[in-house]
Amino acid sequence: MTDIPLDSTSPLEPGSTIGIIGGGQLGRMTAIAARQMGYRVAVLDPDPDSPCAQVADHVVEAAYDDRDAARELARISDVITYEFENVDPDAAEAAGEITRLWPSGSVLRTTQNRVLEKEALKRAGLPTADYVKIESLDDYLAGLESLTGPWVLKTATSGYDGKGQVVVNEADDGAAFRELEGKSPAMVLERFVRFKLEMSAICARDADGHTLTFPVSENDHVDGILDTSIVPARIEPHVAEKASELAISVAEALDVRGVIAVEMFLTQDDEILINELAPRPHNSGHYTIEGCNTSQFQQLVRVLCRLPMGSVEMSKPTVMVNLLGDVWEAADGKPDWADALSVPGTNLHLYGKAEARKGRKMGHITTVGDTVDVALHRAQLSRQKAKG
Repeated sequence: MTDIPLDSTSPLEPGSTIGIIGGGQLGRMTAIAARQMGYRVAVLDPDPDSPCAQVADHVVEAAYDDRDAARELARISDVITYEFENVDPDAAEAAGEITRLWPSGSVLRTTQNRVLEKEALKRAGLPTADYVKIESLDDYLAGLESLTGPWVLKTATSGYDGKGQVVVNEADDGAAFRELEGKSPAMVLERFVRFKLEMSAICARDADGHTLTFPVSENDHVDGILDTSIVPARIEPHVAEKASELAISVAEALDVRGVIAVEMFLTQDDEILINELAPRPHNSGHYTIEGCNTSQFQQLVRVLCRLPMGSVEMSKPTVMVNLLGDVWEAADGKPDWADALSVPGTNLHLYGKAEARKGRKMGHITTVGDTVDVALHRAQLSRQKAKG
């Protein structure tokens, strides 16, 4: 760690250390971008062989709620970020008392709790599905009466990739509530949104409040897990412009320093509703590595180090498909990467996870093409070839 005060406005020089709380694939790709630019990386994760730890300079092996470990990370880092929201905010803020924490602890607390997130969006006048906060069975039953069905009941915390939520098609006596009861201190009951498509925009915002938004991604989910991201999204230009404006509004409302992904629905009535926020790089932004002049990971590094943000202009239409453990299962444990990479315009990213399990994100394939249709065909073909 260099001797730089917390409130310094000077850029961090290459050789400085970026601390990352969380050792998953998002941390790994951020670390790779950082090292490519000459920065050192320290990571806090309970697994010493986590995806990020494999490419880091220093590993603090500890639980995410270990405040002493967070302070240890801070003492060897010039700036700290986190690669997912389900880390302990008290530990993150303890680190932030020693060195700069971006995005801030307040952003972390807001986005890791669906109730606080919805309330923040509502205060900012930003559009979401109609919802009510649920803290008891009586709240749940009253919510079914106050909102038009069908509904989605979600835990306030620890929900990702479709976990922690139940679709309720008709009013019940509390079955959905009891299914999720005890998994979160509160819940959110939302009006189910009938949408044309799901999309996301990733906005980078620096210390001076300047913003840049990556091209909007059209996202297809399977069983609650992102399967495919198509960029540019197949939407009207004014819809893409509005989605980008909403992402900027979110970043400004929460006073984000870093990157934030804003997941949205485009409804049957062509209304855009904000679904969820993630104050970090996002699965739907992986396409930026090959598809844009600056990746979401390099952009984060630039903001963290107080460097000018890079261009988010696209080079060619790009499609990303996730590689789940299901691919290994279909290939009897040995995917055919040679055949997958025989498809033109294909790029393979594997995350270094030792065990392939059904539904586990093991990597992704990104393809580029002269048109969206070409890139999409290549991505789907490449993944299929990997299955053998």
